[in-house]
Amino acid sequence: MPTRDEIFDSVRETLVDALGLDDDEVVPEATLMGDLGAESIDFLDIAFRLEKAFDIKIPRGELFPENIASSDSGFVKDGQFTEAGIAELRTKMPHADIDSFADDPKVENMQDLFTVDMLVNFLEARLA
Repeated sequence: MPTRDEIFDSVRETLVDALGLDDDEVVPEATLMGDLGAESIDFLDIAFRLEKAFDIKIPRGELFPENIASSDSGFVKDGQFTEAGIAELRTKMPHADIDSFADDPKVENMQDLFTVDMLVNFLEARLA
């Protein structure tokens, strides 16, 4: 089992390659979209690269949940996640910092859940 630092180093290398970044841009608190410039299409490439780097299979939607923020999901009302929606995020994304998100659960803030640290947490749990 790789250490957390080794996982972080592999995640950083993956993001540098996938997004054309410099090493120093990839810090634990960096958001994939806001800070690192990833687009939703990049998430598929990142997941694929992580699968190869760690020799694991990441089922679609496990790392980056899909359709949870859609208006017909039942988890969003008036542009914000409901209590049920936040509970669903906790279930689907135990590797993300849902507590901070819950302070301002606007749908547009969901992208801030996708951080470098979230990727490391996911992989650390998966590899354990």
